[in-house]
Amino acid sequence: MMASSVGPIDSSRIPRYAGPAGFARLPRLDQVGHADIVVAGVPFDSGVSYRSGARFGPTHIREASRLLRPYHPALDVSPFEVAQVADAGDVAVNPFDIREAIETIQAAAYDLTSDGTRLVTLGGDHTISLPLLRAAAERHGPVALLHFDAHLDTWDTYFGAEYTHGTPFRRAFEEGIIDTEALSHVGTRGPLYGKKDLEDDRRFGFGIITSADVYRQGADEVVARLRDRIGDRPLYISIDVDVMDPAHAPGTGTPEAGGMTSRELLEILRGFAGLNLIGADVVEVAPAYDHADITGVAASHLAYDLVSLLALNHKSAAS
Repeated sequence: MMASSVGPIDSSRIPRYAGPAGFARLPRLDQVGHADIVVAGVPFDSGVSYRSGARFGPTHIREASRLLRPYHPALDVSPFEVAQVADAGDVAVNPFDIREAIETIQAAAYDLTSDGTRLVTLGGDHTISLPLLRAAAERHGPVALLHFDAHLDTWDTYFGAEYTHGTPFRRAFEEGIIDTEALSHVGTRGPLYGKKDLEDDRRFGFGIITSADVYRQGADEVVARLRDRIGDRPLYISIDVDVMDPAHAPGTGTPEAGGMTSRELLEILRGFAGLNLIGADVVEVAPAYDHADITGVAASHLAYDLVSLLALNHKSAAS
């Protein structure tokens, strides 16, 4: 732990609606020089297959995060006090060349995670998870993956394109950057193209906990199953906000009925305290379809919980 971390703007002295909207009103990375945990945006949505707009997700999540407070009672941690957390701004990526964008994101993520810094990324569409996983694997070797999503995202191609928001985890499997003994989808539901989708997914090593499983089994049992599967492996968590029901996350590109509540998702996340979390992303927030900032608020809390889990690990390592 740093001797004295620079925390967010004091909202009891400066109104939340005033000033720049860094995530949770945290300092910029260039203001602190080094951070233990960095939040960065990737405003990219050229890989979507239906409704676009996730390129505006990072800004929307940051605006919604103005209301976050510095103490997390459920995890009993003040994340911005026990670790230096900063907002690194957005990674500027080419919106017309997906391959170039992927290379840019991978290089930026690798650079941001030097000296043990942990990265929480705000998307952007789910294409960005592939380069983020590549960078994580460069640092840690093949990583365990917890993928929260309505969809599998292990399809082969769309219109012959290998790199889309529906293909990142198939590419990650093919590239050997994820640990096939510890892969899990959580919250999947809805129609598929065919039974082969599930057969391919099983062949890649993924276990599936559907949204119906979450409903029937409850958060505690789901957490126990996932913790047993992950063990002490380096863990990457990827959250597509469409894992939540459209009632809880209308602002997304490919909504599916019958999803998780924001409460269920947050409770499951908090059950991962103590796991070897090394990075995470929250993706597919499309503000044009958001009503009353419902999706932005949920996404900002998800990112805050991920930062808090990383801060707990930092606190434990420093003690």
